Amino acid sequence: MSSAANSRRPTREQVTLEFPNNALLASLGGAHQKNFVRIEQKLGVRVAMRGNLVAVEGAPEARERAASVLRALYARIEGGEDTGVAEVDAEIRFATHEPQARPMDGFGTPSIKTAAARVTRTRSPAQAAYLDLMRTHPLVFGIGPAGTGKTYLAAAFGAHLLYERRVERLVLSRPAMEAGERLGFLPGTLQEKIDPYLRPLYDALFDVMGEQATKLMESGVIEVAPLAFMRGRTLARAFVILDEAQNTTSMQMKMFLTRLGEDARMVVTGDPSQSDLPSGRAEGLNEALGLLGGVEGVATARFSEKDVVRHPLVTRIVRAYNAATQFEGDLPPNNRKARKTEE
Repeated sequence: MSSAANSRRPTREQVTLEFPNNALLASLGGAHQKNFVRIEQKLGVRVAMRGNLVAVEGAPEARERAASVLRALYARIEGGEDTGVAEVDAEIRFATHEPQARPMDGFGTPSIKTAAARVTRTRSPAQAAYLDLMRTHPLVFGIGPAGTGKTYLAAAFGAHLLYERRVERLVLSRPAMEAGERLGFLPGTLQEKIDPYLRPLYDALFDVMGEQATKLMESGVIEVAPLAFMRGRTLARAFVILDEAQNTTSMQMKMFLTRLGEDARMVVTGDPSQSDLPSGRAEGLNEALGLLGGVEGVATARFSEKDVVRHPLVTRIVRAYNAATQFEGDLPPNNRKARKTEE
């Protein structure tokens, strides 16, 4: 990172940041100053720009957080990155958890290179911790609600390892199971039948690698396959991801985990609250978490509703469902049955 803003403090209520390149400041504020508006809404400060100066007014702690966010966003822009509301929100999350989640230079969120011209950044302290665990453990479980970036970041880290030539293959798998529906017979070749189930993995790969993902899949360096195709294989010198692990049975989970070969790494992601198994319980995932919790080389990253990085409404949706589930759990068994009958 090149030069950061210099701070001057004219009064106790305001901090003024001086940025060296006026041409970049339009991107810092965003269209119609939406980035500044977002910072004001989230941190309770007022942001004003004049020339190459940006003034932040508010409570001392809020001012410092806002200044940290603005410096980090400016560093991103200097590096040629786009900045929008999602990036502002990410920097705000890290600003409220400093210094643990920050990289050594203090600017920007932790990032990994996934292709020649592509960098993927973590968007929450929980994601940064998840990334650290994937770097240091051969088997990592990523557990939490939808929208927290469990699968996306795992795919990005796999792409990073490929780019760094630290693994020879990237293998992504998930159970081929419908979400509460029965689609019946699907026409086409075997690949065409299973593609709908694996589409989320394809989407993540293309997002972090671009068109290079297509070439690597054609050459077999990247393999996307249903869980059923894993039996009997030994996956050596590979980065392996099992997505939607809440839909695995105990037998399937054991089968998958024992595919781990020499110099291989594995990540298992899932949301125990969204199992599509007939029992409605994440049997394989919950059992693995219980049995392997204290095993050397195994780590678990847990996400919560506050770590959701999709649309802000997703956080509120997850919170509402969690509250309803908790309410059901607090009811006596007889009352629980009566409530279901009424519905």
